[in-house]
Amino acid sequence: MTTLTDEELLRLTWLASPALPVGGFSYSEGIEAAVEAGLVRDEESAGDWLVDQLLVAVARGDLAVVAAVAQGPARAAEMDDWVRQTRETSEFRLQSEQMGRSLSDVGWVRAATPPSEDPQSRTYPVAFALAAQGAPARATCLAYAFGWSENMMQAAIKSVPLGQAAGQRILGRLAQEIPAAVDHALASAPQAFTPMLAILSARHETQYSRLFRS
Repeated sequence: MTTLTDEELLRLTWLASPALPVGGFSYSEGIEAAVEAGLVRDEESAGDWLVDQLLVAVARGDLAVVAAVAQGPARAAEMDDWVRQTRETSEFRLQSEQMGRSLSDVGWVRAATPPSEDPQSRTYPVAFALAAQGAPARATCLAYAFGWSENMMQAAIKSVPLGQAAGQRILGRLAQEIPAAVDHALASAPQAFTPMLAILSARHETQYSRLFRS
């Protein structure tokens, strides 16, 4: 087990915080469309949906990208290309690009960016891994996964809607699954195959009434 320094732990906590101004609160990543389609109706179905999304989509996709860049920053450009090429809808691609730009604009992240980097070009999972600044890959992935889980739990609360206690129970379910998701991400190359999520995202782009940008 790799021990984090105080600086690394605080930096990862900061990166995972919903208070970081990257706009994660404005995206539901398909759950709002799933509510509209009747696939998510209550606490149980919302928890099931997000656990499946974590293990099937996030662990194999963005979390594997974070792992790859955290273990080898020289792969940042390659992983950026992969993220853009595998986004199946315009709203998913715009989300990753907008959140990447916003993260790169955070003062302490920009100050720590080497002059050779172009922070504006980074998608969110790549920008996150680079902003971790050499922290252990597993810890970086854990922070990313928990930040994603907290944002999606909040999206579920607003979309279903649910109460805060239900949201905490869902977050507890996700937290139990995060270590396995991180293990998969660290051991595998990024993959992208979530057709139902892509269809729901495409429908969400023209959904009549919505709260979220994706």
